[in-house]
Amino acid sequence: MELVARLHGGRDVVLAIDLTESVGLNDEGRIRLRQIVEDSLRPGDTVYVVPFATTVNPLAANVNPLLPENSIKFNGKNDLDLILQSIPFQPNLNFQNTDIQQAELTIYQGLANINQCRLGGNQPIKPQSVVWISDAPLFTQSPASSGEWVETPADSQFRIGNSQASQQRQSWLQVLPLRERSLAIRTKDNKQYKLSVVDISPNVQEFCTPAPGGRETCLVSAYLFNQLWLPVLISGIALTAGVVTAIKFWRLHRKWTLAVDLRATAKEDDQVCYLGNNQRIAIGEYESSCADSIDTPGPEVRAYLLRKGEKLYLEPTGEAAIFLNAKEVTERTLITNTTRIRLNCPDAKKREYEIVIQVKK
Repeated sequence: MELVARLHGGRDVVLAIDLTESVGLNDEGRIRLRQIVEDSLRPGDTVYVVPFATTVNPLAANVNPLLPENSIKFNGKNDLDLILQSIPFQPNLNFQNTDIQQAELTIYQGLANINQCRLGGNQPIKPQSVVWISDAPLFTQSPASSGEWVETPADSQFRIGNSQASQQRQSWLQVLPLRERSLAIRTKDNKQYKLSVVDISPNVQEFCTPAPGGRETCLVSAYLFNQLWLPVLISGIALTAGVVTAIKFWRLHRKWTLAVDLRATAKEDDQVCYLGNNQRIAIGEYESSCADSIDTPGPEVRAYLLRKGEKLYLEPTGEAAIFLNAKEVTERTLITNTTRIRLNCPDAKKREYEIVIQVKK
């Protein structure tokens, strides 16, 4: 799941802001919230601004559902003002008694549903984060006691430990991979609220169904295959190409060893030469521009053994005759078999002078 999310990028970011007067964002809170929006959002993120609180009038209760029409796609600096304008930096005096448990259930369940819909639609899932601005404590146990959070409405289902709402909330808190970091902010009235960031790793709920043949079919297995087969294939091709390129680079820069056997002498290996890429060995008189030379009758340079990458050429100079495998060479010639190269450099009296070269790459 982490790999799917990393490959496609983007996050779901919820700005959950307590609207009650007890919070009332002060200067530090505004600065830190702007800092989160301006410095931490990245192109591809989806932002949800979710104010929450409770009021005597149920129609005014405001825990926005996490719906696409309530989201803001962040694609760059041009979207910052739109997000900042959506944040309620002032409290709403019509709201009181923060039902933090209801806000938690709504937001965490909503985020889980978003990724679950992506799973069903074969879309990339995303990591998710909730930025909480509230003086209410997070992750309280159900039932919520007045000692933990006195402002939980008296008629809230979260004051009942075995209520369906309490059990749902506890289930989501237990199953989701939640990581919290908090920062306390003190107001001018010497009160305190917290800015808490809860990060949620990319996750979905698995569904497996029995299938014929003693097997079972699972959503996640097929989803991961559909999401990862192409990136894995591309990565495999890239890795193979990288290995081939590395081997080719190594072979290109490795010097060849040439074992020279002058048949006119009694020794089996008269000379060992080393030939790098784009270097050449003189056949005849020594030449300073060459890596080495192989002595032949006469004062001239008859030819060059020239290496170009993985290919070896015999390039005659025309100053004296030279034969390759019993055939006279008059122009640059590719040596197709470098296992055993047989050269003949006859002297002025037409006496043969045979050289056998074995190349180790």
